[in-house]
Amino acid sequence: MAHQTTTERRAARVRRAVKAAANGRPRLSVHRSSKNIYAQVIDDANGVTLAAASTLDASLKGSLKTGADKAAAEAVGKLVAERAVAAGVKQVVLDRGRFIYHGRVKALADAAREGGLDF
Repeated sequence: MAHQTTTERRAARVRRAVKAAANGRPRLSVHRSSKNIYAQVIDDANGVTLAAASTLDASLKGSLKTGADKAAAEAVGKLVAERAVAAGVKQVVLDRGRFIYHGRVKALADAAREGGLDF
């Protein structure tokens, strides 16, 4: 088995804690790259993605100046919340992965809360 990098270990540690605290709730997993931000609601019990959104979605791509700012993160948060509520999911647990809860990740989470998700 290959050695994990510091960021991989951090992501695994956060994900392990999130799954332990979930109590059967799906997790809202966030990933951000230098150019885009992605979010998906995952049901770990069944191993399926219930809802997903990113700055690469056709519905968002034209309206955003860039996929790498807080405005884009807010748009993705609202969209993923809308799709999750449509799929019957109200309560989730936030999985920030290796990213600190700050900036774009926080903007996405706040927008998802406004969109109807409870976490």
